[in-house]
Amino acid sequence: MDQPKIPVDILLAHLAKDSEKAQARFRKAADVLLGPLDTAIATTPCEVVYEEDRVKLKRYVPVRERELNTPLLVVYALINRETMLDLQPGRSIVRSLLENGIDLYMVDWGYPTRKDRFLTIDDHVNGYMDNVVDFIRRRHKLRKINLMGICMGGTFSVIYAALHPKKIKNLITTVTPTHFNTNQGLLHTWMRAMGVDRLVETFGNMPGDLLNFLFLLLNPARLMIDKYIGLLEQIDNKEFVENFIRMEKWIFDSPDVPGETFRQFITDCYQKNLLIQNRMEVGGRRVDLGQITMPVLNFFGKFDHLVPPEACNRLTRAVGSTDAEDICLDTGHIGIYVSSKCQREFAPKIAAWLKQRDQPETT
Repeated sequence: MDQPKIPVDILLAHLAKDSEKAQARFRKAADVLLGPLDTAIATTPCEVVYEEDRVKLKRYVPVRERELNTPLLVVYALINRETMLDLQPGRSIVRSLLENGIDLYMVDWGYPTRKDRFLTIDDHVNGYMDNVVDFIRRRHKLRKINLMGICMGGTFSVIYAALHPKKIKNLITTVTPTHFNTNQGLLHTWMRAMGVDRLVETFGNMPGDLLNFLFLLLNPARLMIDKYIGLLEQIDNKEFVENFIRMEKWIFDSPDVPGETFRQFITDCYQKNLLIQNRMEVGGRRVDLGQITMPVLNFFGKFDHLVPPEACNRLTRAVGSTDAEDICLDTGHIGIYVSSKCQREFAPKIAAWLKQRDQPETT
């Protein structure tokens, strides 16, 4: 009788070995999932130094002697939370800025309620932001402070700097849309076709959970399937699991967006593209980007599917500043703040850039 061509004994030995490895991995995964996990986010010490309605201003406790005369105010988007900048140990933009000697403030927009439905961009920019900036100026006895905006918060910061140029010393924008008439990225195509009036009339405030679902649909395979497959592949890695849960906490902590602010942002920016054309009006005043004469540092991500490079890279050509720089990083929308490579480049570049432009200007 002929010998079998398949070495069954070897095959069974491999299967037994793989089974033992799998069992050991599952036991370790059970220990990880059933044991204590450190998944806290936004752990860098800070104090709330100013409050107005739902809005809070946080000042972070310094970790070293201050190296800049001028404090930095960071303004995050109304969508999701500013905790992204302090997501996990070792990968915290907040911590990196503090370690570079920056006196750091951050706006916490809080959670809008029904009474906030009629708040406009004017209320956020010329109201809350202006009050926060004036508070910091008085506290430090300065005529100007540094301003850094992120995503939609960057758009607000651009508007603020154009309307209040005498209060801003240096402007930093990161993944900030200012040119909205682009076909790069599905989001811009969808927003141009959105029936925003009906949505606001139906919901009042735009639900954060609905916006989150919309963002997931922009790349469903990666954002709803691949990442969970990746979790299963690393389920016995405690550090990976902890960081995964931290990111999930941030993603699904989604405040609603005040209805009238959302309506104006979609209509004036995504659908009419007024900002880059110097035709947008906020609080009865035209937003002229030519009034932005302070130094500008503009970051964006090469692979950003939410705010593609084409939506960001026209700003430095539109402002009136002679000191304007673009920096395109090889990453996506969130990678700027959480990837190890960008961590080594992003905050140190900001600190060095600000230090070169930090001549004191007292009141």
